[in-house]
Amino acid sequence: MAKPAAIVGQIVLYGAFAAFIGYFSTAPTYKQIADDVALIKLSMSHLGGRECRKRSPEELAKLPPNMRAPLECPRGRSDIKLQVELDGRPLFETVMHPTGLSRDGVSTVYKRFEVKAGTYQLGVKMNDNLVNPGFNFVKEAQVTLKPAQVLVIDFNPDKGGLFFQ
Repeated sequence: MAKPAAIVGQIVLYGAFAAFIGYFSTAPTYKQIADDVALIKLSMSHLGGRECRKRSPEELAKLPPNMRAPLECPRGRSDIKLQVELDGRPLFETVMHPTGLSRDGVSTVYKRFEVKAGTYQLGVKMNDNLVNPGFNFVKEAQVTLKPAQVLVIDFNPDKGGLFFQ
């Protein structure tokens, strides 16, 4: 049978532990970003293009009938070039490489940028097949970022390519 002093001691220790946990669960306020800062998140995964070539009639004639595909496409995918500009100045530039042993997987990038709240001219350019020069996806817009707002830059071919959300 437990002594009354032991029970009182346990209640005091458990109470002190609960008060400790209760205080530190709310007291030191944590902020991910400062009050006057907005966040731009670049998060995308995309399959790069394939570098296909057209077979000549002589090449097709040498192949068995069931193998006569007019295009020869290697398994690997192209790297993806991506540029982000803020008010005409480069903010981020990268070349995303395809994943996988055969370089046939998606190319992925995730980056976050903290900027002061305000109005900016945001531009994103992407080329998903480096055989072709220039950029085949371009999105430019004037964005107004409020304090603690998060703007996401993403890519979805069903939504027309690059978009801001």
